[in-house]
Amino acid sequence: MKYSGIGGQAVIEGIMMQNGENYAVAVRKPDGEIEVKKDTYRSVTKKYPFLGIPFIRGVFKFADSMIVGMRALTWSCSFFEDDEDAKESRFEQWLDKVFGEKLESILMTVVMIFSFIMAIGIFMLLPMFISNICKKVIPSHTVMAILEGFIRIAIFIIYIKMVSRMEDIKRTFMYHGSEHKCINCIEHGLELNVANVRASSKEHKRCGTSFLMYVIVISIIFFMFIRVDSQVLKIVIRLLLIPVIAGVSYEIIRLAGKSDNKLVNLISKPGLMLQHLTTREPDAEMAEVAIAAVEAVFDWRAYLNENFGYTYPAKTEKKEHEEP
Repeated sequence: MKYSGIGGQAVIEGIMMQNGENYAVAVRKPDGEIEVKKDTYRSVTKKYPFLGIPFIRGVFKFADSMIVGMRALTWSCSFFEDDEDAKESRFEQWLDKVFGEKLESILMTVVMIFSFIMAIGIFMLLPMFISNICKKVIPSHTVMAILEGFIRIAIFIIYIKMVSRMEDIKRTFMYHGSEHKCINCIEHGLELNVANVRASSKEHKRCGTSFLMYVIVISIIFFMFIRVDSQVLKIVIRLLLIPVIAGVSYEIIRLAGKSDNKLVNLISKPGLMLQHLTTREPDAEMAEVAIAAVEAVFDWRAYLNENFGYTYPAKTEKKEHEEP
């Protein structure tokens, strides 16, 4: 495996792929055509280099991925809005009047903040409250920290199982699989085509699902050292440790994505196993969408030439579907 530096995520009937500051979103429209949008996003760690220091950069990289992901998701949703000409409610008219063109970005920010708060409540604080029920029968602080971690994993698995019953989520998980397959295809030295993509693995060590697994494991280790009786203080300390845990988890997943070391591969196993819940086998049309997203931002031929000794001709420039 050779590190390519590209990553992405699934969106509504499509894929977002990012390579450095460039990213592209490819969507299979209702008419069957693939629409590709290219754009750029400059990370805050590039604007302020001191934020790119190891163990600090993880929080800001996570924020970057949230912003780019929401932009890509919003654009993909625009192709599948129901009844666009339907009459707006008075509340919607008021929002348009007050915020104008800024409405979409404001709503996106509100959704991101709300999602983050909900995630903290469900996956960080709820396990603590549930584990506290066993406090009277489990005096060991270490065992309690491990129990809390297992409860966190159980909540996450139950959540994924529940949402995966929705048809749209099933298809999103299939696109998630096609995203991983595309990257694995390239990083294992195969020509990027539908057959090779579908034959590649749908699990990848740099996946966000693996990141969440690292967060859970690292949180168990950190929370073992929190020995306070006050519930309020426990909550405050946990909230303060979130950036630290995210920073450490980012460094681990970054290392995992660049290394084939046996120990690193062993550490990556739990995250890869968890990806069985968040990825599905894609069909050929989904693979085509993922390939379109990759080719918009990444010269895979030059990459294979450099890393695997291929002799592909130089990529010819072609016009992409870009928004003005």
